[in-house]
Amino acid sequence: MATESLTLDDLQRIDFAKQGGLVPQVAQDARTGEVLMLGYSNAEAVERSLETGELWFWSRSRNALWKKGETSGYTLRVLSLHSDCDADALLALVIPTGPTCHTGTWSCFEAPPTLARLERVLADRAEAAAETTRSATSRTTAPASYTVRLLQNENLRLKKLGEEAVELALACTAGDSERATEEAADLIYHALVACQAVGIGVERVLETLAGRLPGAK
Repeated sequence: MATESLTLDDLQRIDFAKQGGLVPQVAQDARTGEVLMLGYSNAEAVERSLETGELWFWSRSRNALWKKGETSGYTLRVLSLHSDCDADALLALVIPTGPTCHTGTWSCFEAPPTLARLERVLADRAEAAAETTRSATSRTTAPASYTVRLLQNENLRLKKLGEEAVELALACTAGDSERATEEAADLIYHALVACQAVGIGVERVLETLAGRLPGAK
């Protein structure tokens, strides 16, 4: 199958017959790459996903069509649908409007890729920084983490951001691949902390990068 998003005209090419009229369908966060859930779809469910722009499945337990989020309100907005090389499984690239799992977690698998996991840590640290500020008069609070200190101190975080950029440039100039790798990781971390401080999450950064790729709309 082609790498472009499926259209209604492509439905006849999907091998629904192999598994009794159903194909497994994985929902993946289009911004972070995190796998959100696995369900099953028949041809009608796929057709509704393409027509409505929201992800539909076939419930094997209820023997009925269902739209993700019809109860919780947390739908999955479909950006594109793709089949695998054998045309017997589907991948839906989606934008979640809230937690995907019925347990309340963001993903049914809770195995986010590195940047998504780092984003959650930074968000937690940002909340801790705000709480520390609110309880500034307390003398019993534990020492703040490095990330919290960066989030609370604009001069410090911008100074470190500049330092890491220079150190990466120097490592690349010296042709030191090992050091350049370390400095690149440091720069990415400090850049994301700086973004977190002004309300920009990893998702927005990755979405912007994706929009700059060849063929992006």
